[in-house]
Amino acid sequence: MFARKIRVEYNDGHALTPAPIKWLDNFAMRNFTNDQVFDDTLPVADGLIEIGTRVPLDFLAERLEDWCRRKSYLKPEEKLRLTEL
Repeated sequence: MFARKIRVEYNDGHALTPAPIKWLDNFAMRNFTNDQVFDDTLPVADGLIEIGTRVPLDFLAERLEDWCRRKSYLKPEEKLRLTEL
């Protein structure tokens, strides 16, 4: 089911840094978008999640970044970068 591996990074002002698993886990466990597509996400380590084939990467990036901003994990000038491995 979780056939795709995705690297999740953000620019901390100096370099691209893996997003902490706390951020990824918080999104996966408490996502209130009411969108079942995110049921197919599994955080596995800092900067790494596995997702199912039906999860659109651009939609995931948009919602995950929004979630991280609302939780104050990301500063206004910071952006997430998701890369399929």
